[in-house]
Amino acid sequence: MHLLFQRSSKAAVTVTRSLALPPKPPSSSSSSSSVFFLSSQRHNQNHEIGSIGSPSRIQNLIASQSDPLLAKEIFDLAARQPHFRHSYSSLFTLILKLGRSKYFSLVDDLLIRLKTQNYSFSPALFSHLIKIYGEANLPQKALRTFYTMVEFDCRPSVKHLNRILQILVSHRNFLRPAFDVFKDAHRHGVMPNTQSYNILMRAFCLNGDLSIAYQLFNKMFERDLVPDVQSYRILMQGLCRKGQVNTAVDFLEDMLNKGFVPDSLSYTSLLNSLCRKKKLREAYKLLCRMKVKGCNPDIVHYNTVILGFCREGRPVDACKVLEDMASNGCLPNLVSYRTLVSGLCDHGMLDEAKSYMETMISRGFSPHFSVVHALVKGFCNVGRVEEAFAVLEEVLKHGEVPHTDTWLTIVPGICEEIELERLEEILREVMKVEIRPNTRIVEAAIGLEDYLIKKIRAKPRRAY
Repeated sequence: MHLLFQRSSKAAVTVTRSLALPPKPPSSSSSSSSVFFLSSQRHNQNHEIGSIGSPSRIQNLIASQSDPLLAKEIFDLAARQPHFRHSYSSLFTLILKLGRSKYFSLVDDLLIRLKTQNYSFSPALFSHLIKIYGEANLPQKALRTFYTMVEFDCRPSVKHLNRILQILVSHRNFLRPAFDVFKDAHRHGVMPNTQSYNILMRAFCLNGDLSIAYQLFNKMFERDLVPDVQSYRILMQGLCRKGQVNTAVDFLEDMLNKGFVPDSLSYTSLLNSLCRKKKLREAYKLLCRMKVKGCNPDIVHYNTVILGFCREGRPVDACKVLEDMASNGCLPNLVSYRTLVSGLCDHGMLDEAKSYMETMISRGFSPHFSVVHALVKGFCNVGRVEEAFAVLEEVLKHGEVPHTDTWLTIVPGICEEIELERLEEILREVMKVEIRPNTRIVEAAIGLEDYLIKKIRAKPRRAY
């Protein structure tokens, strides 16, 4: 109660101070003029204190307040004055100010006031409110606001329809209410457009209701609406999620035959799905067709196919894809090399893997610890410790620190094959490099210590 009184007093002071100041007294006049001025001044002061000001001034006062509750007090104070009627701009400004601060019950009261006092509504007010309720994760309030437009004889537009659909489908429990709004839209004078269909198609695809999404797609043609690239992509992605990649490819062909140019994301979804289904031949053919069909393949497309070949134990084909990249104006990145080197190591092609690692370093890429570990482990497993050590030297030369598992892999081999003096030299190089959280050389050192103790104990004792 004390806080409310404090705000009311502050509102009154704010309004009073905003009124125009009285005019300055005359510089030189007779005493009668002075008396006349003083009496006039008192009359003006009494008049201005009694008057609250014009509706436009009150609107400016409300808009300038950072505290929405103080703005509401100013609004109420002005409304209590006789013969005063707020402008629609004042109500519009106050409603948005209260809504953005989540005083939703006060917003409801003001909407009722707008209705009962016969104000004319603008669609922009409801558009803002629907957005505010959506950002506050209140889909029910947003939906109620959409229907309030109709009750207030304010015709919603397709923009309002798409906004409420987007808010509702983002909450899984409101997918059916969203569909009902969509089906009843024509009763409110709103005709859904291609974007409206796309919003619902995507939602039903994500929900696993592919048949409903497909029906909506076909319904567009009945309503003389033309699907766009996004419409086709949404269905292709839904088909890919369901494992129906062949049907998705057929959709791509239908899209191309109708003159559409698929976007990059459409090809990404298809390539990824083909690779996961082990249809690598089809994936490579699609990759090669992309440029001819008006969409240049990018690094994501190439890396998707490289990964697909490596997963299926076909690193030689992956190398071919990587070599093709430059001719199509796309250069390999760190992911390209990392995937390829790991695939070559898994297939025992260690020399080729080392060659690609050297290439990536020469092109300014820092070797990922997984690349280094794959190479070192591969060489150690076949007894080629010198080559493993050469990889380690190359990495250290470029200021990179191998992972703990790499040290634990290579240290026993170094102790077997290399003189201890050279091992000391390696460890000195290691200590020059920045130690990172994932590089726990101490763990490797413990293994090294145990190994050396065993070697010492194994030596024959001298007889004295």
